[in-house]
Amino acid sequence: MNKKFISTLSLALVIGLSCGIFNQALSKGNNSIQKKQLQQAKTAQKVINVSPLAVVNNPHKYLNKTVKMQATFDKFSTLGLDYKKALRPSNKYIGILIQRDDVIDHSIPLSEMKLFLKKELAEKHIDLDAGDKIELSATVFSTALNDPWLDVNDLKIIKKAKKEEAKN
Repeated sequence: MNKKFISTLSLALVIGLSCGIFNQALSKGNNSIQKKQLQQAKTAQKVINVSPLAVVNNPHKYLNKTVKMQATFDKFSTLGLDYKKALRPSNKYIGILIQRDDVIDHSIPLSEMKLFLKKELAEKHIDLDAGDKIELSATVFSTALNDPWLDVNDLKIIKKAKKEEAKN
């Protein structure tokens, strides 16, 4: 009888330990899934919808943050390229200017905002024309000269500007 008791106790102990190890492994698996979901949620929360003028008026508030904004494209530019305190080299980047959205009767560029696209991204958008409505996602990487300097991560054309037909 003593042998049966010891065998049963040993078997119960082995099964109990096995279940504990299995549950711990399962818990670690769920933990990594939960961490991944939490990281994805944090990344999604980091994008701030904002107007371009809000960023210009308070650039330090958005430093190292990703912003999403809608704007009117003005032109490609070299403004701010190769400036040592916020270096974006002209051989890898091109700048863009957007129009001020607080001026209605004229097209005035928002030159206080320095927007940079990697040339690979800019080449995908060579069909941009002045007046095109765009949406961009960008990260404020510097506030040199008290201006916002942004790396554009994504650019979408929302609406093409109507081209004036040639007058005969």
